[in-house]
Amino acid sequence: MIEIKNLSKTFDKANILNNLDLTVKTAETKVVIGRSGVGKSVLLKSIVGLMKPDSGSIKINGVEVTNLSEKAYNKVRGEIGMVFQGGALFDSLTVAENVAFVLNEFMNLDKKTVEDRVVDALAMVGLKGIESMSPSKLSGGMRKRVSLARVLCMEPQIILYDEPTSEVDPITADALNNLIIELRDKLKVTSIVVTHDMNAAFKIADSIAMFYHGHVIADGTPDEIRNTTHPVVKQFIHGEAHGPITEDENLVFGHVK
Repeated sequence: MIEIKNLSKTFDKANILNNLDLTVKTAETKVVIGRSGVGKSVLLKSIVGLMKPDSGSIKINGVEVTNLSEKAYNKVRGEIGMVFQGGALFDSLTVAENVAFVLNEFMNLDKKTVEDRVVDALAMVGLKGIESMSPSKLSGGMRKRVSLARVLCMEPQIILYDEPTSEVDPITADALNNLIIELRDKLKVTSIVVTHDMNAAFKIADSIAMFYHGHVIADGTPDEIRNTTHPVVKQFIHGEAHGPITEDENLVFGHVK
């Protein structure tokens, strides 16, 4: 579904993505982990076309998208939904208007179809009956679910999640994790989930990739990542801050053992 080759992006002479390779299979949930600033969110924005890479290839369903015009990319975006870290809701609109926003702005659908999709999407994320509420009255977890409902209205093939469980309590986080699993199982969507929450990563992932210095240094099943001997990966998943990491090139750019 998604094939990324030699993707690079530089900001202020810093290589955030450095010839990065990543493959995501159809209906797979790929979790991406790594410390802040290693390019996880840059990857998502590059896939959805909000940011243009300096070089490299992004293929979605076999179509190279990095060289598409804005008009052509809009067609690709119709198959991709992104759940932003803060929800990215408009407080000036009701919940229903937020959920319907993409449909009303970019899709030629009749009013009844839009209304039905909004009701169905909110029910799917456990928020039936809040259509008239203001997002400012919602909890952080509810705002994230509304954001996800907006994505589900598009009926996408791909969903990108940027820190879906950040800033919510553990019970809400687990409910969001269960929802991600349910969407994969019921709708067969392909997902990339960026997270620092290792409990979430191990629960929802079909595979986990770790970014380090702009590269993928480990990519494997949750069990392979959990049991890796790679010291950089071990340090991250256990949250250990003590002791420096020796940046031996063969070690840093190796694979899960």
